[in-house]
Amino acid sequence: MERLAIHGGTPVRETPIYYGHQCIDDSDIDAVVGVLRSDYLTCGPAVAELEQKLCKVTGARYAAAVSNGTAALHAACYAAGIKDGDEVITTPLTFAASANCILYMGATPVFADVNPDTYNIDPASIEEHISEKTKAIVAVDFTGQAAELDRIRSICKKHHLILIEDGAHSIGTVYKDIPVGNFADLTAFSFHPVKTVTGGEGGAILTNDESLYQRLSIFRTHGITRNTKFMDLGMEYAQGHDGREEWYYQQIALGYNYRITDIQAALITSQLKKLEKFKLRRQEIASKYNEAFSNFPGIVLQKEIPESDTTRHIYLIQLNLDELTAGRREIFDALKAENVYCNVHYIPVYRFPYYQKLGYKKGLCPCAEKLYERLITIPLYPAMTDGDVDSVITAVKKVVGNYLK
Repeated sequence: MERLAIHGGTPVRETPIYYGHQCIDDSDIDAVVGVLRSDYLTCGPAVAELEQKLCKVTGARYAAAVSNGTAALHAACYAAGIKDGDEVITTPLTFAASANCILYMGATPVFADVNPDTYNIDPASIEEHISEKTKAIVAVDFTGQAAELDRIRSICKKHHLILIEDGAHSIGTVYKDIPVGNFADLTAFSFHPVKTVTGGEGGAILTNDESLYQRLSIFRTHGITRNTKFMDLGMEYAQGHDGREEWYYQQIALGYNYRITDIQAALITSQLKKLEKFKLRRQEIASKYNEAFSNFPGIVLQKEIPESDTTRHIYLIQLNLDELTAGRREIFDALKAENVYCNVHYIPVYRFPYYQKLGYKKGLCPCAEKLYERLITIPLYPAMTDGDVDSVITAVKKVVGNYLK
């Protein structure tokens, strides 16, 4: 057995490779420079262009671009009418924002367990957690694979719930021939640098419901509007004004400054033109990993549902600790010594100190907690060369192989 780098052996790679990285080319740079040379850096035409492009990509009727993915989730919860006293069911195996957005509205996150094979929220567990206070479900497309959306939508219809899809990982994914963004009542996207397309930051909410779109539009701009069409969402015009003045506006709700800049919007629009190319390369890399690890001792792979044509955001290996002499920590460190820099997605949300103070206890979701102890995220992004992919495979097999019983 080849000696591990962490024990003095030669690393598989000479230079580090990270779990994710943005893919920026000259067309993206030109798009941003074009905005910088224009009259508008924010609140300009690039935002509307982005929203039109998102509608074209997803097939959704409406898109509201916002400052980041967390803002998108917050806006979705606002548009859904979630309020103090409500409960909203979500998964613990996600980034904190998927649950924090519920707290922002004064509601209570309720954590349903995940499917141990797909790692997405388990519809059966959702059903077990529905109460008279349940208002909505936030279903996360973990790793880019669509959740079991048909089953979840049926649950929502049965119990009169709103379906919010956290698509932070899944832009480009297609579920039963329907693009993510055109299925749920509200779908939130993120354009963080490690996502499939990026604006540095940025987010968006997609919907087919005009009334929900109106609420989103108001919420992201301080609750302020110049649009008389939206006035029925709040107070009538102030006495003595008919709304024809160019300078006139009204605050009709308590909103936030969640506006996206034209700089970000132009970059995201440019990136969206390469979405299909990014998707195919991510799928190609994931297929190579699947082939390399599917029968390798000590490794268990995430299963895919046939309904999801997945744009893979991240790639996870699950360690079968029963077959290994080391835990996740040792293997993580050993991979880093081989210059393969990994990550872990995710610590179950309710195990954070803040949530513990709110009264959540460990053990709520046994499948999610077991997975957390065993998951490692290995590098996956379109700019990886075939040589990069091969080196990651070699490093994983080298490290895990050294720790087999």
